[in-house]
Amino acid sequence: MTTMIAASTMKAINGKIIPFLIICYFMANLDKTNISIAALQMNADLGLTASMYGFGVGIFYLSYIIFEIPSNIFMMRVGPRIWLMRIMLTWGMISAGMSLVQTPTQLYVMRFLLGMAEAGFTPCVIWYLSVWFPKSHRARAMSLFFMGSVLASVIGLPASGAILNMHGIAGVPGWRWLFAIEGIPAILLGLAALRYVANRPDHVTWLSGEQKQWLNTTLARDNASVELDDRQRWYTVLSNKIVILLSLVWFLQAFGTIGITLFLPLILQGMGVAQNHFIIGLLSSLPFALACLFMYLNGRHSDLQKERQYHLGLPLIIAGVCLTAAIYSNNHWISYGLLVCAVGCNFALAPVFWAVTTEKISGVAAAASIALINTIANFAGLGLPPAFGKIKDLTGNYDYGLLMVAFALLLGGLLGILVARPGKMLRPPQPETTP
Repeated sequence: MTTMIAASTMKAINGKIIPFLIICYFMANLDKTNISIAALQMNADLGLTASMYGFGVGIFYLSYIIFEIPSNIFMMRVGPRIWLMRIMLTWGMISAGMSLVQTPTQLYVMRFLLGMAEAGFTPCVIWYLSVWFPKSHRARAMSLFFMGSVLASVIGLPASGAILNMHGIAGVPGWRWLFAIEGIPAILLGLAALRYVANRPDHVTWLSGEQKQWLNTTLARDNASVELDDRQRWYTVLSNKIVILLSLVWFLQAFGTIGITLFLPLILQGMGVAQNHFIIGLLSSLPFALACLFMYLNGRHSDLQKERQYHLGLPLIIAGVCLTAAIYSNNHWISYGLLVCAVGCNFALAPVFWAVTTEKISGVAAAASIALINTIANFAGLGLPPAFGKIKDLTGNYDYGLLMVAFALLLGGLLGILVARPGKMLRPPQPETTP
């Protein structure tokens, strides 16, 4: 009987929660990264050098870093339902507003505002999933959620390339059409969040009393073994060794997800594999299609095998090796194939990483920890795009930038294996109790 209740509960939760979150994450990453396709026209129109473009990309992460932790702390006060609505409404309006920029300075301001609006979205949803999904189902749930991010590249890059070909319609450049059109869905999703997001299982009518009881009991049992919980103040995570080590792993993997994703269309254009905007968008999307498959298979296999350590570290090591080989290959298509594999493996660890994180931390401490981990990773977004732009201006290619990314991925993989070793994590001091 318990097995039947568990199966029916998880089927209902997967059907009600995951699809909407995938669509939201799809739009979040599309509105964050569509600048990589817009740059094919926008850079010339606004007079942007590679360094200026890199600064415009990176300044998004400055405001994201500043407001990430405050956003998640405020989310704990008002609940994810209201806060997700606010995030999506504001980022949609700002993203659409980027179609109106006329100067590099205006672009920088809008990118800064976009980062401020979107700050807190990813950690908010990761915390939200930990409230709904037991440990035994969490990596698979995370993999499905992160597919929204990757699908933004699989579907979004070719679609953005097609919108870019609207250049000249009504006398409007294609990149302006791109920002205007792709900002609208986020606004609609923000309004829909009021209907499709419930703060906790007890707040919904589509679970029976038995299902709610099983879910609450299972989650309570999972949370009994966490290493940080509501007994700690949120700010204690800032000095906790568990959180710091996890933050370093996520920071190093961000070199790949940020460094490659935001420059891939420009890298492919420089390689000479294609010049048509739609074809470049299509070729840019293929690595992320593979990433979808790798994320799901890695997350599912990790859950089934009840093993996290190597599912977390090995994908990054393989990604670093593939990226290094791609740089030194003399054949453009072999280099492209290795890039495809590197991107797929880079994303494959994401569901396992967040499953490990939420298995060790719960409550307010989890909300603050997730925000801190994501904030530290975004420092890669702050520094890497300007560095990539400067390297391109000085050398004429991105090779040294990609080597830097490859080294970070190799180091992150090795650290991930060490961090996720069972029983090797350092426990924080527990609060004293009186007899």
